[in-house]
Amino acid sequence: MTDVDFAGLWAEARSLYFAQGFPPYASPAWQALHPDDPQRLAAALDAAEKWRKFGDEAALFDWFRNVSGYRFSAEGRSVSELAEARKARPPRELRPTAGWPPIRIPGGNGRYLTYSEGRAAA
Repeated sequence: MTDVDFAGLWAEARSLYFAQGFPPYASPAWQALHPDDPQRLAAALDAAEKWRKFGDEAALFDWFRNVSGYRFSAEGRSVSELAEARKARPPRELRPTAGWPPIRIPGGNGRYLTYSEGRAAA
């Protein structure tokens, strides 16, 4: 058995892990590394951490495929309908309400709309 500096191997692998300085786990480049190479351990640490966070990779990809199936569909819509859907809607009129705090007017240089009985009757 060879003498291996486990503390040094761990320290170097940890620094490589945080610097992302290693080939992907089980890739041909990873397989070509010497068994004592810290990059090999860093890649294994990365794979283990990803497994801990995300679980089964195949199940994760299936989940992404299912989620990405819900997309906006333009099928059956004319160009004019799509152009109309892209138009910005007019801004809503601000109205103060009884019991609510004053409303700051956007772009109003610090002015506020406040509720008053006279304004409510109008």
